[in-house]
Amino acid sequence: MTAATLLFLPSDDSQPWRWWRIRDDAVEDEGEGLPGPDDQERVVAVAPADAVTLHWAALPARSPAQALAAARVVVSDATAEPAHDLHVAVGREKDGERAIAVVAPARMAGWLAAMAQRGVDPAAIVPAPLLLPEPDEGYVRADLAGQAVVRGRTTGWADEPVLTALVTRGEEPRLLDPAALRAAAAGAVAEPAIDLRQGIFARRRRRTAIDWVLVRRLAVLGGLALLATLAIDVVRIMRYSFGADTIEQRAAGVARQGLPRGTGEGDAARMLGERLSQLRGPGQGFTRTAAAVYAVVEAVPESEVTALQFEPDGSLRVSLSLAGEAQANTVKSRLTAAGFAVESSVFQQAAGRLTGDMTVRP
Repeated sequence: MTAATLLFLPSDDSQPWRWWRIRDDAVEDEGEGLPGPDDQERVVAVAPADAVTLHWAALPARSPAQALAAARVVVSDATAEPAHDLHVAVGREKDGERAIAVVAPARMAGWLAAMAQRGVDPAAIVPAPLLLPEPDEGYVRADLAGQAVVRGRTTGWADEPVLTALVTRGEEPRLLDPAALRAAAAGAVAEPAIDLRQGIFARRRRRTAIDWVLVRRLAVLGGLALLATLAIDVVRIMRYSFGADTIEQRAAGVARQGLPRGTGEGDAARMLGERLSQLRGPGQGFTRTAAAVYAVVEAVPESEVTALQFEPDGSLRVSLSLAGEAQANTVKSRLTAAGFAVESSVFQQAAGRLTGDMTVRP
């Protein structure tokens, strides 16, 4: 069932606006001027036939953008004006061909502005010849709201004696009776062959009420995405935790290999540290302390270590043989600078050498 209002756009300001009210696939009422507020639920405007040029062509395109591009090529071959300066609309495919409508952008803008001033926002704009039925052969003519229109299988134009004779090559178009015309117009409104409201002139969608079902669906999807992100983080944390446990177990195994046989259970790393401390000795240990002493003595000319004694408290007793008192003071000051506490015994002179002991503590 079709319920709509056909609003016929005048060719110029001297002509009146006219409308047809269609209901149940039939013209229910008609009049001049604008339809009443109750008749504007779905308005389809009808563009004058003398303002629109129609073409038919096979457009092997898979998308609207491809079809429009191919249509501009067809139009550029059939008009003297550049195709990009014209408004080109492409209709739906039928029997392998599509209708192509060409209209000046200024006319489209003027029609839409005039209807907007009158509070009308048409759902579609249909060229007048396409309201006539497509003839099986030849041409048909009809008086459509005060304008004579002719249509063929792949043509449509405003009826003018000279132009019609040229296009039809002298064949007289068949006159449609009003009942057939109105039935065809009702069918054309239900499923327009072409709509001029395309591209920059497309109808803007009005904001509707909030679709709470869609909102809930988006919320569920957002929650699932959040849970997936959280699950990824949890898995990553668990993976790191398991990896750390594995490394700790391997470290404990390596540490236990350095312990003596028969060592009881316990923290292998702690027990290994205690053993190392026992082997190294208290304080900084024998190795580090002795290494520091030898480094200092080797740096002082004519100085040498004659004996070492490591005490249980971590101190190292060093017996030295030096060239003189200056070398003894240098060794002591450098050990102090290295972070050790140094105590010197009484040094004695014998055979041209100065000997004595120094106690080095951390």
